[in-house]
Amino acid sequence: MTIRKPADLLDGIAPGLRLLGLDLGTRTIGLALSDVGRQIATPYETVKRTKLKADFERIKAIVAKEGVGGFVLGLPLNMDGGEGPRCQATRQFAADLGKAIDLPLCFWDERLSSFAAETLLIEGGMSRRKRGQVIDKVAAAIILQGCLDRIASGPTPGT
Repeated sequence: MTIRKPADLLDGIAPGLRLLGLDLGTRTIGLALSDVGRQIATPYETVKRTKLKADFERIKAIVAKEGVGGFVLGLPLNMDGGEGPRCQATRQFAADLGKAIDLPLCFWDERLSSFAAETLLIEGGMSRRKRGQVIDKVAAAIILQGCLDRIASGPTPGT
């Protein structure tokens, strides 16, 4: 696996392959898929975490089924932009994922993605119980959409 900057993520990924967004939590992994044109992110699934190998097998099955060519993994930066223990765990997950599935990956700042997801679901009138069932995959879609929008906007200095 190659860890890339968001602006370089698509280098070498064949046209028509999707991107898979991941919102890593301690108990679940929210997943979102891009369309084949890599413009729209859609919530896909919430994986209940068990053992790392089983988690990777589920992700590998989705990669094969949906034609995924790369990953966008939310990086849980602190509000001041610093990295704490959750970032270290996410970076380790990325390294382990790269050993299991050899696809390019970029990190995307996920600060406030869960808050944004919850706000959208509340505004949509979803009950608290139902929100709990979908919030992780909606947060993954917000992470992935942010990266897709950044890629579509073109390169900026220093990225």
